[in-house]
Amino acid sequence: MTTRTTVLITGASTGIGAVYAERFARRGHDLVLVARDKSRLQVLAARLREETGAAVDILAADLTQPSDLAAIEARLREDARIETLINNAGATLLGHFIDQSTDDVARLVNLNTTALVRLASAIAPRLAQAGKGAIVNIGSVVGLAPEFGMSVYGATKAFVLFLSQGLSLELTPKGVYVQAVLPAGTRTEIWERAGIDVNTLSDLMNVDELVDAALVGFDRRELVTIPPLHDAAHWEALDTARLGLLADLRQAQVAQRYRVAPCQ
Repeated sequence: MTTRTTVLITGASTGIGAVYAERFARRGHDLVLVARDKSRLQVLAARLREETGAAVDILAADLTQPSDLAAIEARLREDARIETLINNAGATLLGHFIDQSTDDVARLVNLNTTALVRLASAIAPRLAQAGKGAIVNIGSVVGLAPEFGMSVYGATKAFVLFLSQGLSLELTPKGVYVQAVLPAGTRTEIWERAGIDVNTLSDLMNVDELVDAALVGFDRRELVTIPPLHDAAHWEALDTARLGLLADLRQAQVAQRYRVAPCQ
């Protein structure tokens, strides 16, 4: 008899997280769903239990609060049934950097980076010891482009990509799969929470299509999955250029263009 494994999903009450929950439940997994909105979690959990037969636990938590975050970390460390973490919880922030309050910036960084890395840190040692499991981190194409004008949000998503790449190098040899998913604009409530009318935005991807594409990448064991990128050669060229740059870094020598002519 095959044991059902469990997937823990943050930001699971709506949007990307809720669709991930449905997809994994229909794949035969049990779930631990984490979000701030307990009533929405209860409704989603009840529907998934009825429709799929999955065992679904809900944990109402605000991942910017240390006590709530610590409770989720403990569950990840102690519950050996959890073999997959979907690090989906996140937020965005409107406006220019100089107009954003320091407290708002700090909360954004705390949720998009600190919480994400702490949860990954909580589960990774156990997965590595078991030699199996997966960590999926939801990033964004904004993390590739400061030109999009979302400096802090983009920086947090650049962190997510870098972290995922680094963790993959460390954990893949130990049997643990790491995936970074980079959506572009997606039709979720993240816009409403940031004060943007989603109906004023064009060319947003449907959430179901995004998650289904991300799961194709998951099944293929891609490190970086970019559902809106139509020509994969562009990502491959960027990554090849990055590796070429690394080959040209010589820390013991200053580049010729920075050499100062000796005083006469």
